[in-house]
Amino acid sequence: MTFYGYKRPDGRVGVRNKVLILPASVCASDTARIIAQQVEGAVTFNNQLGCSQVASDQQYTMDVMAGYAANPNVYGTVVVSLGCENCQMDLVVKAIQERTNKPIEQVIIQEVGGTLKAVDIGVRYAKAMVADASLLQKEEFPMSELIIGTECGGSDPTSGLAANVLIGEMSDRIVAEGGTSILSETTEFIGAEHILARRAATPEVHDRIFEIVHRYEKALQLVGEEVREGNPSPGNKAGGITTLEEKSLGCIHKGGHTPVNAVYDYAKQVEAHQGLVIMDTPGNDPSSVAAMVAGGAQVIVFSSGRGTPTGNPLAPVIKITGNRITFAKMEDNIDVDASPIIYGGDLKKLGDDFMKLVSEVASGRQTKAEALGFTEMAIARVCNFV
Repeated sequence: MTFYGYKRPDGRVGVRNKVLILPASVCASDTARIIAQQVEGAVTFNNQLGCSQVASDQQYTMDVMAGYAANPNVYGTVVVSLGCENCQMDLVVKAIQERTNKPIEQVIIQEVGGTLKAVDIGVRYAKAMVADASLLQKEEFPMSELIIGTECGGSDPTSGLAANVLIGEMSDRIVAEGGTSILSETTEFIGAEHILARRAATPEVHDRIFEIVHRYEKALQLVGEEVREGNPSPGNKAGGITTLEEKSLGCIHKGGHTPVNAVYDYAKQVEAHQGLVIMDTPGNDPSSVAAMVAGGAQVIVFSSGRGTPTGNPLAPVIKITGNRITFAKMEDNIDVDASPIIYGGDLKKLGDDFMKLVSEVASGRQTKAEALGFTEMAIARVCNFV
């Protein structure tokens, strides 16, 4: 199979052609928003962090910012900083340049004379980048160039019975094509980590799977908390999931049946053509999706039994449910109905249709989240993990 995308100077392939207005901190977020609103083709996000963080916490923020700029769906980046935040402009630019050689411009609000002048400069940079980006022509590429992030949120029993099964079928096919599939949400391996570990390609990967799960549980216990007190969530319970282990057994279906070849830390750069890999992310959907996009995922596939509108500023998010009632109620938000699997549908035929949709979305077809303009975004914090 193939798709049509944009070749970047760093060798990777984008499925969208956006200019990113990147706020280096919370204090630059509104200025970045004003710039992006004035330039068609530019996108941004509300960065709540970037300052007043301890080193390990700040590293998550830096990795997401640099990873967003490096994501293949981005043509170039205009970095906007206040000037006095922890995530200083030179640190952010250096982190981006270590990941990619794409175009980058800088605006420091305190140095150019305030917000109005910063907006004027930023808009000029962004318009020039959008004009250059518009000259790129799409080319045909094999599916092996794709990195697909997989996520689930608002799960119910149909997620593990149908939606995640179909995602797993897609994951196996992406791997067979030579591409990469990312399995995320460490908290939702708990109780099923031994099953994933049996599929590890190496002893090192086997041990890392146990390490990330046990580290999470122990860190919470150190501060007197128990992960099972917040997971499953009230929505999960209302849908019929009774325990975290039950939820995990459904969640890991997203990884299909192929070997697990690597375990990546939060928002670190994922290598292409790696088959199935794991990224250590929290269960919070926007911050987990953000990590995979920062890692290089061009497309996200997201299952939800209860329904969710979640999108992302950079990557198209394909929404899928195994609950036909949810699909009927939230057809504005859900792209795929996987419920026929429960009622005797042909998994191979559904898999064929789903891969066709993935190819179409990678080639430019809008997801429902994109059409609605949904760009939810969050960055994990140390407290999310400890």
